[in-house]
Amino acid sequence: MRTKQLLLAAFTLLLMIGSPVFADEAKQPNILFIFSDDHAWQAISAYGSNRNQTPNIDRLANEGMRFDRCVVTNSICGPSRACILTGKYSHKNGFYDNHSTFDGSQQTFPKLLKKVGYQTAIVGKWHLRTEPTGFDFWKVLPGQGRYYSPVFRTPDGNKTMPGYATDVVTDEALGWLDSGRDKSKPFLLMLQHKAPHREWMPSKEHVADFDGVTIPEPATLFDDYEGRADAARNALMRIADHMRPVEDMKVWPADNQYAKRQLNLMTPEAKEAWQAAYQAENEAYMKNPPEGDALTHWNYQRYIKDYLRCIASVDDNVGRVLDYLDENGLAENTVVVYSSDQGFYLGEHGWYDKRFMYEESFRTPLLVRWPGKVKPGSVEKRMVSNLDFAETFLDIAGVETPDDMQGASFKPMLEGKPVENWRDAFYYHYYEGPPASHSVSPHYGVATDRYKLIHYFDLDQWEMFDLQEDPQEMTSVYDNPDYAEVRAELETKLVALRKDLEVTEDHYDDQRQRPQK
Repeated sequence: MRTKQLLLAAFTLLLMIGSPVFADEAKQPNILFIFSDDHAWQAISAYGSNRNQTPNIDRLANEGMRFDRCVVTNSICGPSRACILTGKYSHKNGFYDNHSTFDGSQQTFPKLLKKVGYQTAIVGKWHLRTEPTGFDFWKVLPGQGRYYSPVFRTPDGNKTMPGYATDVVTDEALGWLDSGRDKSKPFLLMLQHKAPHREWMPSKEHVADFDGVTIPEPATLFDDYEGRADAARNALMRIADHMRPVEDMKVWPADNQYAKRQLNLMTPEAKEAWQAAYQAENEAYMKNPPEGDALTHWNYQRYIKDYLRCIASVDDNVGRVLDYLDENGLAENTVVVYSSDQGFYLGEHGWYDKRFMYEESFRTPLLVRWPGKVKPGSVEKRMVSNLDFAETFLDIAGVETPDDMQGASFKPMLEGKPVENWRDAFYYHYYEGPPASHSVSPHYGVATDRYKLIHYFDLDQWEMFDLQEDPQEMTSVYDNPDYAEVRAELETKLVALRKDLEVTEDHYDDQRQRPQK
């Protein structure tokens, strides 16, 4: 009997020594969610960008999974963040547009992770008006925040931090990882950058990037908006007409007060770098301002270069975070996610900004690295969404998804496992119409892998696109008899989705949603 016991003990010990994976699997993985603002998927080299290189963000694609059709419920900053926290559409979480106020008492995935022992932190852009809840540590930008000498809201009041926002947000996040948390517990860290949000102010290290380079223009830069609903023509976000010379273009006359305020926020070195980068070109602009098509070309080059320069700093800081994980033995048990609140127009359709259900803003980047679980270099083409993030994070942590969340976990996709009954259609709903920013007509719609049906309910107009035949969405086929059967199928899917999601209204009382003060 004693011999058998000794043999059993020896066998058990061998299993423990030879299979360290068992111990690792028993540990809840850390979750690091890196979130940028307005980062277009077409400005990431892992997605084939012809404009810029993002080597550190690309690491996540090379070492993990790239999602090629991650879409959003409502293409605008605040509603996207509320959706991610709650796993619910705007009409369920109460955050319809950027004038809404987030109800911090409601259920969020960080609160659920806290209940099972996670330490939770958020650093950077918040944009939900109320104070963050469900976090052990928070340090967030008020509103949009600013690029230089950013102010942070904290439980102890506002604090101004010297430096460049993208660097400072990363500094604060790494500081919490290094000395602000209980290292015996798994962590959720939401590291959320302001960049590359308007007004696209680069760091001193990147302000001269792309000098002497002509960035390729999109084929639809001079879109005339024929063949579609009136919404495209009515939108006030054309690069040619609606960019502000001072704030957006950085054409700063010597006596301009806005320019003086911005320069005063910079270090002397940054101020010197900025003046060197812009002065000669600005003087030429003011001496002989471009007009017509020449102005469109000039505005596009100035806009896209500043936008990409901001992304360069984001990429640098993604690299800093990945290096920290490697150097501190955290990489192997940390799920790293990179995404943005929605897509963005980089001159497509002549636009900047987002809001429409067209692909450039409807899609957002999503890259996930999970060592030992996600096959390096894998690509997922099924349609996932920011609606699914909360459910996926909970699933990764081994937490059951609440019944009232409206998305689904894509954890099985990450692990290369079969997924039964995954969605074949997705519902979208944008509420913030005129006279709000950019005057994009409110609309809702349904998208499948190939088709898209959009209803501008204030205009009572419809669009339908065949993404296989018309990937740039230039011509609606809503009234094309050849698509009558497809249109009927999409209309049926749209009605079913609205019923399933309990969408009870197209509009909402805008004044009711705005804060009273």
